[in-house]
Amino acid sequence: MAERRTEPPWAPLAQDQSPRTYAPGQLIYLQGTEADTFFYLLSGSARSYISSETGDERVLTTHRSGDLMGEAAFFDGCPRVSSAVAVTECRAVSIDRERLERVLRAHPELALPLLQYLARTVRLLSDHVDGMSFRPADQRVARYLLSLPAEPGGGLRCTHEEIGAAVGVSRVTVSRVLGEFTRRGWLKTGYRTLYVTDHAALRAFAFTE
Repeated sequence: MAERRTEPPWAPLAQDQSPRTYAPGQLIYLQGTEADTFFYLLSGSARSYISSETGDERVLTTHRSGDLMGEAAFFDGCPRVSSAVAVTECRAVSIDRERLERVLRAHPELALPLLQYLARTVRLLSDHVDGMSFRPADQRVARYLLSLPAEPGGGLRCTHEEIGAAVGVSRVTVSRVLGEFTRRGWLKTGYRTLYVTDHAALRAFAFTE
């Protein structure tokens, strides 16, 4: 039986809103631009990434249905630190400050989940800024897995290609690392899904200096 997915807590953000459809490869927002809105992804998948002055790109994460995007820059009022592009056809609604304030007045219980989601995004960005790319591949993979939000059943939806793009290693390396984590009893694998079975051990390994 297929697992029944629960509705994200911030679903009220999309009420009475007309979503915009983005074709695969279409830019959703651009690094360095003003962040006067953030986005709630209703369907499809999108990738956020950082571009360097030389044109190099580093993938931060892959967003899926139910995720928020671009909220970090929106809340701190600074230009966007990353870009986002549609991977598959996406439907998303944009949320401006007036809309957010109106929804929070009607649903004050949304404040804590939004803060928790924002904290996860800030932690993800901090890992990249804090020299994550200079750590060994297995630590980078471990940190990335710990940054992903779990599905209702506890699984992490990600592919080997997505993990590799996010941490800057090949798919073969990702497969090797995940295999080692599985042998150590830290992970269990499923179809396009990973399950962390020992969070404490994986976290201790990921943040060992």
